[in-house]
Amino acid sequence: MLPEQIAKFIENEQLNNPSVKIEFKKRNTIIGLFVKLNDYEELKNKNFWRLVTETNLEQWHKTNDINEAKLFNGSEFTRLSVIKKKAV
Repeated sequence: MLPEQIAKFIENEQLNNPSVKIEFKKRNTIIGLFVKLNDYEELKNKNFWRLVTETNLEQWHKTNDINEAKLFNGSEFTRLSVIKKKAV
């Protein structure tokens, strides 16, 4: 995917839906959260995105530790979709 497509998705779709399903060309689908830190614009220009995967989300919310996030190459993304919250 192009960086503009990903940025538009993050800015429009992820605001109220923290969990995002990311599908890749050559790896398994993951669920995660796009993270905007100091280097967000620089990484966006290079089509790299910092994501906290579902397994690390709880720890991320407690600590906001950058080590919980991983970098992903946006050119490997094939589809982004919002995970709907389940009604209680």
